Amino acid sequence: MSHIIDRRKNDKGKSTGNRQKFLKRVENQIKKAIPDIISQESIKDSSAGGSVKVPVRGLQEPSFHHDSKSGKKQTVRPGNDKYSEGDRVPKPKGGGGGGGKGKGSNSPEVTEDDFTVVLSREEFLKYFFDDLELPNMVKKLMESTENFEMRRAGYTRDSVPSRLNIKSSYQQSLGRRLALKGVLDKKLALLEEQLSLASGPEEKAMLAEEVEKVRRQANTLPFFEDIDLRYNNFERVPIPITSAVMFCIMDVSASMGQHEKDIAKRFFTLLYIFLTRQYKNVELVFIRHHTEAKEVNEEEFFNSRESGGTVVAPSLKLMEQIMRTRYNESWNVYCCQASDGDVWSKQDATECKLLVLENILPAIQYMAYIEINNNPRESDLWQAYSRISDDDAFSIRQVYEPYEIWPVFQGLFRKRSAV
Repeated sequence: MSHIIDRRKNDKGKSTGNRQKFLKRVENQIKKAIPDIISQESIKDSSAGGSVKVPVRGLQEPSFHHDSKSGKKQTVRPGNDKYSEGDRVPKPKGGGGGGGKGKGSNSPEVTEDDFTVVLSREEFLKYFFDDLELPNMVKKLMESTENFEMRRAGYTRDSVPSRLNIKSSYQQSLGRRLALKGVLDKKLALLEEQLSLASGPEEKAMLAEEVEKVRRQANTLPFFEDIDLRYNNFERVPIPITSAVMFCIMDVSASMGQHEKDIAKRFFTLLYIFLTRQYKNVELVFIRHHTEAKEVNEEEFFNSRESGGTVVAPSLKLMEQIMRTRYNESWNVYCCQASDGDVWSKQDATECKLLVLENILPAIQYMAYIEINNNPRESDLWQAYSRISDDDAFSIRQVYEPYEIWPVFQGLFRKRSAV
């Protein structure tokens, strides 16, 4: 069976399926373009969607035609986004031949045009992160820990006075009083009309008494009845035990030049988008350090210009302190550290190694160290960390150029096969 593809604008969703088939065809080219996207564009801007250029190769589609006995030809060609059946197609202006302009070239080089694919935000992030995950994410203490929180769940008619919702109760009261008063006013008007037409004294006295009774009822409607009262209702909702926290530690010392800081920020921006897109229950803790370490907010982490000397150990000590005081054993803890590896002394590098090996790794799920350095000589911090490196729990990688960020990121957070 032949499939004829309609390339006209998406009218009532009929081209949605065709779009997905087309994206599937160019999926490999889009994935190959990701390192260039990270190195050339703002990652935060890319996360909102964008365009990717892929080679035209492989995009050609066949055309189908049918020759009838009468000599009339019907041809369906791909790529039409302007005309429908029955439309008149104008002749091209300027006669036949190619429409190209400009001088020719005697260059033997053969080039290939690019085709621009415009991706939505969800499609863009899908190609970035679908094959990635936080490693070793487990439900810690699942058998012994049950956490719940109380969440609003509408209203109820029975509860304690402290949960009375005044606004909702007043609305119920107002609606009830308006409805009853309308009924009583109609009844009163009917009785007054009957009273005016009554002839006998006994009938008039009875109707007058009834009128007075109904008028009294209309004027003394209770402001609140039990049926009006509405109380805030709460339900116990289980909190997911699989929660995680990611510590982001960035070296901002004077030895980190503008290029090194830009690479670090690009890596952490990619990490931030990955975590906030893929996981609902992930907290981020941002730590900047030079000679001193400080916990900062997201804005200060990415934009502050503060700098100074280089001592790395205080940042790991601050991380350990926050981890011990703020996050109990039910949390999955992760850490990403970025530095140029330049430390004040070998003693600082040795202290960092001991802190990671003895205090941090036993309490966390995974740690990654990114060294932004193109020096062929290994730094003191790299040498110290390489002695305890283990890809399952502690990975170390080097990166210096923007295009190297994505392969490193993929290697750190690739999906591990289940054991």
